[in-house]
Amino acid sequence: ATYQRALAGNPHDDIALALLLHQQGHICDWDGMAAYAHRVPELGTDMQAVAPWGMLALEDSPARHRLRSELGAAARFGMAQRTVVARPAARPEKLKIGYFTSDIYYHATMFLLGRMVELHDRDRFEVHAFSYGAEDSSAYRPIFDRFHDVHRMKDEEVAALARRAGLDIAIDLKGHTKDGRLGILSFGAAPVQMSYLGYPGTSGADFIDYMIADRVAVPDAQRAHYTESMIYLPGSYQVNDNRRAIANVNFTRAQMGLPEDAFVFACFNNSYKITAEEFDIWMRLLDKVEGSVLWLYKANPWAEVNLRREAEKRGVDPARIIFAEGMPVEQHLARQHLADLFLDTFNVNAHTTASDALWGGLPVLTRMGEGFAARVAGSLLHAVGLPELATESSDAYEAMALELATDRAKITYLKERLATNRLTTLLFDTDAFVRHIEAGYEAAYDRFFNGEAPADIEISA
Repeated sequence: ATYQRALAGNPHDDIALALLLHQQGHICDWDGMAAYAHRVPELGTDMQAVAPWGMLALEDSPARHRLRSELGAAARFGMAQRTVVARPAARPEKLKIGYFTSDIYYHATMFLLGRMVELHDRDRFEVHAFSYGAEDSSAYRPIFDRFHDVHRMKDEEVAALARRAGLDIAIDLKGHTKDGRLGILSFGAAPVQMSYLGYPGTSGADFIDYMIADRVAVPDAQRAHYTESMIYLPGSYQVNDNRRAIANVNFTRAQMGLPEDAFVFACFNNSYKITAEEFDIWMRLLDKVEGSVLWLYKANPWAEVNLRREAEKRGVDPARIIFAEGMPVEQHLARQHLADLFLDTFNVNAHTTASDALWGGLPVLTRMGEGFAARVAGSLLHAVGLPELATESSDAYEAMALELATDRAKITYLKERLATNRLTTLLFDTDAFVRHIEAGYEAAYDRFFNGEAPADIEISA
């Protein structure tokens, strides 16, 4: 309502419109969004910067996502002066690397990253945390060599602290997401600065030298839409923890409100990622697969009402959509085996949520898009040895879902393959992943030390 009032006063307020559309996405108000669909391509690409994060789900256009990030970075950080850190006389025997984030607590970032931090080679790296979140970080502090609580410091002060600590590589884990502080790196926290994990797209900032990626997430055809040099990792760019606990609880379908013998399609993605395009397909699947149900994440009451209404508009009984209550992640991992197939969203895929599903033994079906956010699940599926589940079109996605839902032998075979692959492929080989990303860190630093400009780096398996 606040954004609508702002637009009533100034119909050309792009910031208010972008925020309105993002909130409408959260509550699945697709009719409301449709009224502004014609304006989406122009938002944040010309004169007025908008929040890049909220635009990712509105369209899959890496070219325009880059423009939005560049405009946003210039508007927010254009006056900052990055302090240049001189090359040392000798290459450090041990590189000091720093992770900058607000998410060092019980958060998806640490579910993925925590084990990697523990496994860093302390003979070659000294690992710092620069934590600017107010949440309780005590559970994760011991895994870092040095922990800097900087949430009360200004961006320029944090950058100066990092330089005094002798940081060699600064790794931003938030980008343009909520509570991100890219501004710290705009002042120069280290001679080599990187973007990783948190924001699935380019920062558009000239002070970010590298982005951690892989060849599936950023194919050659889309490379021009990223301002950073790339460090391409083998397998997937996304780190995973192969020691994540799955609760020792044998949930039943009855406990989750699911029918015992039905085929259960699931999507535990946040509601803003769901668009009418995927939902049309999902409803056709429910229509064709007798007795099947759709198990969704219970995000907010408005989304529930709207999604049930959208099902009814498409001739599907709203009771066939079942909403999963929130629960601790260890328990959520344990309940996922009750589903048969995870149906991914398109413009913004499942990211940590896809890793959760695969680690919990639930196959994920995705459709590959063009931008980073629309290719993450495909990256994970290739790395876990199930590339056939990364389809190339909406038609192929729908056909594959229908085939798997009507052939129990095939879905059983996929689950068996996943059970084997999750422990034998790169996706959940945390030790190998750490070796690969460390090789990327060292290669990037060595370019700086040798007086070479940042350039794309390929790390071999």
